[in-house]
Amino acid sequence: MNWIHELFSPSHSIAWDYVSSFSFLHEILPGIHDFILSCDKTGLEEISDGVWVSPSASIAPSATLMPPCIIMAGAEIRQCAYIRGNALIGKGAVIGNSCEIKNALIFDCAEIPHFNYVGDSVLGYKSHMGAGAITSNLRSDKKSIVMHLPDGDIQTDMIKIGAFIGDKSEIGCNAVLNPGTVIGHDSIIYPLSSVRGTVPSMMIFKTSGVVKRIFA
Repeated sequence: MNWIHELFSPSHSIAWDYVSSFSFLHEILPGIHDFILSCDKTGLEEISDGVWVSPSASIAPSATLMPPCIIMAGAEIRQCAYIRGNALIGKGAVIGNSCEIKNALIFDCAEIPHFNYVGDSVLGYKSHMGAGAITSNLRSDKKSIVMHLPDGDIQTDMIKIGAFIGDKSEIGCNAVLNPGTVIGHDSIIYPLSSVRGTVPSMMIFKTSGVVKRIFA
């Protein structure tokens, strides 16, 4: 299965051509820096060195934007948000109070609104993270991350990989997505869950680890 096409739709990010050029999800992450520097920035203003922002985006005075990053039209960067660099924030996306974003592609209309950490990750169109939910991107033993997919394990030889969250998925409050987690499109993760491996599309993941189809 091509997991990139399974998770993300092509019309909801300026990064789609870049994202879809890869065969495996983890391959997206190392080149985000260069993609941001080289992509078309028509309609954006470079408000500081390496920081491009749409005039219609809303940036709170207390937010910190580190280069390179792009903030697209209609996006909201709220109070005390920290964009740590290598980040694309899509059209109409929300980065909220005290959130930290690093080396990530955030598709259009995704919402990361309250006390979230998103690092080395890709979030799909209209995906949503509840308050306090995080993408854990580093194993405790600092070893390289193995991604556990239904069609087989992938040894990535990378030590930092967060999560890949499909379009319109909901991540409950204070959930932890462990390194290399994949959440299919239109899935729901219960609050307080610790998730590892893959949750297929249109599934509910409960805190007990039980996975059920939404429209059973």
